[in-house]
Amino acid sequence: MAWYDEAVFYHIYPLGLTGAPKQNDYGEPVHRLTKLLPWIDHLKKLGFTALYIGPLFQSVGHGYETTDYRTLDSRLGTNEDLRNFVAACHEAGLKVIFDGVFNHTGRDFFAFKDLKANRENSAYKDWYCNVNFWGDTEYHDGFSYENWGGYNLLVKLNQRNPAVRDYICDVIRFWVSEFDVDGIRLDAADVLDFDFMKALRRTADEVKPDFWLMGEVIHGDYSRWANENTLHSVTNYALHKALYSGHNDHNYFEIAHTIERTRGLVPPHIKLYNFVDNHDVERIVTKLMNKAHYLPVHILLYTLPGIPSVYYGSEFGIEGRKERFSDDSLRPSIDLKQHRGDYKSNTYTMLISALGRIHREWAEDLVNGDYRQLCLTNQQFAFARGSLIVAVNNSDGEGWIDVEANQSSEYVGLLSGKHIKSSSGRLHFSLPGCNGEIFAPVRDKEQLKTCEAQPLFFSDAEAQEGSSKAAPASSAQAEPAPAEVKASSEAPAAVTPAQSGPAAAAGGEDSAPAPSDAEAKPDQAKADVPLEEVEIPNIPYDLMTVDQLQAVILSKMAKNGPVTDQMRKDITDNIWHNSLVNWANSFR
Repeated sequence: MAWYDEAVFYHIYPLGLTGAPKQNDYGEPVHRLTKLLPWIDHLKKLGFTALYIGPLFQSVGHGYETTDYRTLDSRLGTNEDLRNFVAACHEAGLKVIFDGVFNHTGRDFFAFKDLKANRENSAYKDWYCNVNFWGDTEYHDGFSYENWGGYNLLVKLNQRNPAVRDYICDVIRFWVSEFDVDGIRLDAADVLDFDFMKALRRTADEVKPDFWLMGEVIHGDYSRWANENTLHSVTNYALHKALYSGHNDHNYFEIAHTIERTRGLVPPHIKLYNFVDNHDVERIVTKLMNKAHYLPVHILLYTLPGIPSVYYGSEFGIEGRKERFSDDSLRPSIDLKQHRGDYKSNTYTMLISALGRIHREWAEDLVNGDYRQLCLTNQQFAFARGSLIVAVNNSDGEGWIDVEANQSSEYVGLLSGKHIKSSSGRLHFSLPGCNGEIFAPVRDKEQLKTCEAQPLFFSDAEAQEGSSKAAPASSAQAEPAPAEVKASSEAPAAVTPAQSGPAAAAGGEDSAPAPSDAEAKPDQAKADVPLEEVEIPNIPYDLMTVDQLQAVILSKMAKNGPVTDQMRKDITDNIWHNSLVNWANSFR
């Protein structure tokens, strides 16, 4: 089995976590990457076995406008710092993958600078897509070109050019020889050329045994990208969406349907990269209307088919809202020293630690075990993974579950220590509101030792307290330097199932409720206003009205090309607030 199939990933956005300046002055290197060395022990304590870190290399601002693929961003330090960091991770038993931004470069990349200087005579004029010397951009270069996402700051590479392909493959070889990296997450993989990805796969097979290629893919048939010829895995955005909306809407049918649809597209030996938040989307604690759903969401993250990943800081329960003009609140600086006590006092952190231990001790079931759905209602969901039985409850109150006894006459809860026995070949048990459990078969007393665990259940008061105490990330209006975010080290303590009561239906007092679909529908007077004329306020999407969201989506579509009548109709016909928020957030 390859290492990545059984990995549990931790995801770090290093420019944010280390508090690097927003803009690169290309000055003397500042050794901020060394700040991450203490985090290696943190990852080990929580049961992570691999780290996805990036972007790392020299760039202008947020890191995805690369200017030098062979030099660590000077805001983070030197190549020696990166070599030492990867070596320290390996010594601790952690695999490391980098962000590979190979779809586009920044305007300060050597090939684009030569193109600006020499125009038609540049040796690199064919390195970029659709260079037009009769056009122009807002930078007034005297030519235009294809970009990524409507941003001329991100110049799209011509991946069909053999020189470009060879250059990027050499970059991968360099990263392995220089830093001993174990894999690459390909940025914007859903718009990469497929022959280009096949060349990357051949290079991956050449440079290192089990070198992993994972791609960022939002929508579509994931097997187009993840297969024997291109990538090993892709981001499972479909499950990401289902996990939070399936809890917000009290609708486990959405999650179950997403699982079955994905399993029908991707063969079992290809394991998708599962996550609940990352550097591009809102924090899970912010997205959840009921913060207590953090527990069942993460039980599913760790036990459903796929490779689980946790984004830095979410194990402390911090919040982060996606702003219209800034992702700063999603990528904060965090002082690890502020969380020394969280391993024993913060329920969020304790849950992640417990799930990491369970994933390690029951890897045969959670990595290779068959998935079988056992019970499904709007509010209760149970399934088998190998010999384990996983059950979750999104109801605010107690929920009863009745399932087939899978492997044994007696089971023990790996989170609560609760014992249940089968009757006539079935298990009948209850779960507290907004909770879940992973039941393991009891085969002998020695095996019971691995099932010892502290109870980890949220009560209604704890859900409210945890929501209000977990520090929100900085807003888009904050100072340009990244704010240091501190989640509460006084997070709710664990309680036993007997102590837990109905969970709160909403978040803490700092949570701003999204408008309901009825409230968000535009009135009749606004319905006749063309979408181009609708004023778009500078507020989070979930606080916008339906007409404002429709205008946002129209404007984003228009940046990517002509908007057809059918596309406009699709926008105006959609009057459902939650759906429009998800649609708007799908644009990057």
